[in-house]
Amino acid sequence: MSRLLLAAPALLAGLVVLSGCGSVREAVNGPNLTPMAYPSALVPSEQAIAYPQANNTPASSNSLWRVGARTFFNDQRARAVGDIVTVQVDINDSAQTSNATDRSRTNDFNAATPSVFGLESSLGKILPGAYNPAKALGNSSDSSSTGAGSVKRAEKISVTVAAIVTGVLPNGNLIIQGTQEVRTNREVRVLTVSGIARPEDISSTNAIKHTQLAEARISYGGRGDITNMQKPPAAQALMEKYSPF
Repeated sequence: MSRLLLAAPALLAGLVVLSGCGSVREAVNGPNLTPMAYPSALVPSEQAIAYPQANNTPASSNSLWRVGARTFFNDQRARAVGDIVTVQVDINDSAQTSNATDRSRTNDFNAATPSVFGLESSLGKILPGAYNPAKALGNSSDSSSTGAGSVKRAEKISVTVAAIVTGVLPNGNLIIQGTQEVRTNREVRVLTVSGIARPEDISSTNAIKHTQLAEARISYGGRGDITNMQKPPAAQALMEKYSPF
């Protein structure tokens, strides 16, 4: 039993080392790109969307016309699961807000007790100092609070990313999702776009603007040396979030 207790810390340390091998390797060699695979593009994002699976269109025997087809000629725009559509992301937003609060409160309370069940003379002997029935009860408080905050941000993103149709809603709208990764030196930039598009909004060049996507989710971030330097230490982040002071 004693040997097992002595081996437990060593086993735990070994598990910690093994779990951190990937982080150590990334710290030395820089972040790696995510392996490219077609099924990975069909994995839903964090914002899950429930939708029915698209039904297979039955083929018509002895006929060039396909049941449910919108036109006899082939349309190059995305309309089925697995098709690719170009999403044009052009964001140029800015916002500035400021708030200031100043609060103060002073409270003073006094009460006289000339008669306390006939024990006035006894209280004078029990309580320290001189007992004054006119000022038997008293309370005073003073509190103040001052706060100020301001937010000033500017965001500008102009990029084009190819997305894959991952689903078709019953009304014909398309659920699309696309991810793009670019590595520069020791920093990987990741752009993720997802949303619901109307086939009518897709241009003849098979492109659509991000402002035409419903439930649009656009994420632009990264990982690497620069991102790590911008993030506060874990202990500091926990203290700032949960500190009651």
